Amino acid sequence: MTIIVLTRCPTGLRGFLTRWLMEISPGVFIGGPSARIRQALWAEVREYADTGRALLAYSTNNEQGFTFEAHDHKWHPIDHDGLTLIRRPKDKPAISSAPATSAAVTPSGWSKASKRRRYGQH
Repeated sequence: MTIIVLTRCPTGLRGFLTRWLMEISPGVFIGGPSARIRQALWAEVREYADTGRALLAYSTNNEQGFTFEAHDHKWHPIDHDGLTLIRRPKDKPAISSAPATSAAVTPSGWSKASKRRRYGQH
C-alpha cells in the first residue's frame, strides 16, 4: 500500500499521479504499485513539487508495518531505536508588543464554585 499526500503542488503533478494511484481526496493518493514504480513516482514528485510539500508512506516489513518520507516539510522523520518518529519544530512564542493586562492573567487559587463543592455548600 502506498500513500502520497501533496500540499500546494502543481495540478499537473496531481494528474501525473492519477495514472498510477487513486486520488481519494484532494492531494491524497493511494494505491499498490511495485517498489520500482513507487520510487519512480516519488522521484517525479520531488522534482516537480516546486514550492509544495509532499509525504510518502508505504507498507514495509518492520515493527510499525510502514515507513514514510517527507519532501520540503517542517516535520522530519527520524529513527529512534528502530521506530520512525516525526520530529516537529518547536513553536516560537508569539511576541506581543502590548503589555499583559490583569484580565489576561489567570487568577490563582480555587474558584468559588469549587470551594462550595469541596465543602458541601451547594
